[in-house]
Amino acid sequence: MGKTVLLLCGDYMEDSEVMVPFQALQAYGLKVDAVCPGKKAADICRTAVHDFNGHQTYSESPGHNFTLNATFDEIEFSKYDGLVIPGGRAPEYLSMNDAVVDLVKRFSQSGKPIASICHGQLILAAAGDLVKGRKCTAYSTVGPALIAAGSHWVEPETAETCVVDGNLITGATYVGHPEYIRLFVKALGGTITGSDKKILFLCGDYMEDYEVTVPFQSLQALECHVDAICPNKKSGDTCPTAIHDFEGDQTYSEKPGHNFTLNADFENIDASSYDALVIPGGRAPEYLALDNKVISLVKGFMDANKPVASICHGQQILAAAGVLKGRKCTAYPAVKLNVVLAGASWLEPNPIDSCFTDGNLVTGAAWPGHPQFIAQLMALLGIQVSF
Repeated sequence: MGKTVLLLCGDYMEDSEVMVPFQALQAYGLKVDAVCPGKKAADICRTAVHDFNGHQTYSESPGHNFTLNATFDEIEFSKYDGLVIPGGRAPEYLSMNDAVVDLVKRFSQSGKPIASICHGQLILAAAGDLVKGRKCTAYSTVGPALIAAGSHWVEPETAETCVVDGNLITGATYVGHPEYIRLFVKALGGTITGSDKKILFLCGDYMEDYEVTVPFQSLQALECHVDAICPNKKSGDTCPTAIHDFEGDQTYSEKPGHNFTLNADFENIDASSYDALVIPGGRAPEYLALDNKVISLVKGFMDANKPVASICHGQQILAAAGVLKGRKCTAYPAVKLNVVLAGASWLEPNPIDSCFTDGNLVTGAAWPGHPQFIAQLMALLGIQVSF
């Protein structure tokens, strides 16, 4: 029987800290219900982008709108196998909500896995004896509240720090998502197989925030080796990202996203050592498609019949590389012209989360389709999560 997980949301939760686990867990085959007190399925929660830009604390800017898929007042506790609590500013007010605190206590008392990250631990601290005597980490500023609640505070040595104590998994920040999600999957009884894969991400300035971060961290959580490169940049450099969202206009809106840190050098890359290539969308593909080294890289993967997964505007690069002729392909609707002119058979993305596999090629229309997109790439690579 499949596992079902509850995701506890609120306005101005951190953008990545809700969407990465939400879509990663779905890609692994779990059902995830996202709820918020006072809201219903199909309502939205505003999110916040928290980033580190050289100031004494993190910055904040508006994130994506996150759509709930379940109703808080209709929660049936018995059907859930675990709980995930994102950080951001939402936990400040959720920790004062009696219904939220009671719900979290029930998960704790039942022994079901609870995964909480960053500021989410404020809710744990509010839930009576939940953290008393338990090892916990969090974003450093949450430490005093956890100490006052009686926890055994573990100062995060890095932004990636995660701690496990019984059924409780705590993480410091979204940088630690790969370990955080992996620990939660294992706490649910999951087993990962086929993950000895090496995957390359082709990045650029103003690629879409979700479209790089969600698959990148989802694949790392599966214990894959994942490298991110960008032309004319080195490991440790950053790429600014763009938040593309659907807010009732005739086309998507754009806002600044997180800064994404590269972990490999473009110039020194040995593409033949990788098992697959992932191409995020956003605005980056417009200019990456003009780079001859990028085109050569993409052609190399396609000629070798290695899995290539491209989403949204990423297919502009595939079209420029001349690798779509005779292939079945979808993309963001505005990229249809590029795809058709490149000789592909256009697959209409209806609904917008549609993804398709044609041989070694996985194409998706937009970030709402990440669960399918990642799952289809996993299938080509022989990676499985079993419960």
